[in-house]
Amino acid sequence: MSPSNFDLITSTVTWLGFSLMRLIATAALDGKPLDCEPMPMHRHMLIFGMGYTASRLADSLRESGWHVTGTRRMSGGDAIAFDDEAAVCAAIENATHILSSVPPMGEGGDPVLLKYDDRIARSDVAWLGYLSSTGVYGDTGGAWVDESAAIGEGRRTARADADLAWQALRKDVAVFRLPGIYGPGRSALERVEDGKAHRIDMPAQIFSRVHVDDIVSAVIAAFDGPAGVYNIADDVPASQNDVIEYACDLLGQEWPPLMTLDGAGLSPMARGFYAENRRVSNIRAKRLLGWTPKYADYRQGLSALLAARQQ
Repeated sequence: MSPSNFDLITSTVTWLGFSLMRLIATAALDGKPLDCEPMPMHRHMLIFGMGYTASRLADSLRESGWHVTGTRRMSGGDAIAFDDEAAVCAAIENATHILSSVPPMGEGGDPVLLKYDDRIARSDVAWLGYLSSTGVYGDTGGAWVDESAAIGEGRRTARADADLAWQALRKDVAVFRLPGIYGPGRSALERVEDGKAHRIDMPAQIFSRVHVDDIVSAVIAAFDGPAGVYNIADDVPASQNDVIEYACDLLGQEWPPLMTLDGAGLSPMARGFYAENRRVSNIRAKRLLGWTPKYADYRQGLSALLAARQQ
């Protein structure tokens, strides 16, 4: 047999072999051709504490195909009981991402870390996050504050301790410090409609705030960003009076009367907000996460909330 004929026979046998293998694979897959593309990675988020913000994040992730497990005091639906150690430890083991939104206890101590710190620290999760508060900065007299500022000097020492404890747990933790949160069903619009809105005669008092959906987008952006601490706030700190007045204007209602802090009859928690005055910078989150708030200020946020109601 000549070399050329031998090469022809070898090529034909090789082609027939590959064809036969493809036919077998196709039959095994019930008539579907063999897909050589890599399978997408399973994404499983475990959220400690399914509160307002965490539930909003869970909904967004599920819409994108994620499996989400949350903890509550009692089990039900997709939530497992926080004290069910077997179920929680199994969820930690299976999760690719973990986020805690559980606040510290009043007497101090983080419930999640007190119960599950070792399990989380030794887990193979690709991402770990914690929702903290800008209250850890205390009062700055209205000055701007960023993530480099000292924490623990204000009224929220327990929160500051928890913030630091999560940072110390692992080097790959993302900590999100959040200001006043508003969103659907939880905004100045509802307070005005319910007759619970106040205007306090403290014109120099400034707060930062953030729409809940901007927190969601920041957390998602951090999945592919560097670990560290991030302030997640909108671009325009403003007085609470400005927010209430704008909400009244949107709803066509009169502004509530201007009152002193003592005369407003506020709860101790509400009074606590007026004990601190600060502007929170979001520059680091923008620079390192590529994140930008969809609602740059309260006007955009409240207008969007009202428009969504009217659809």
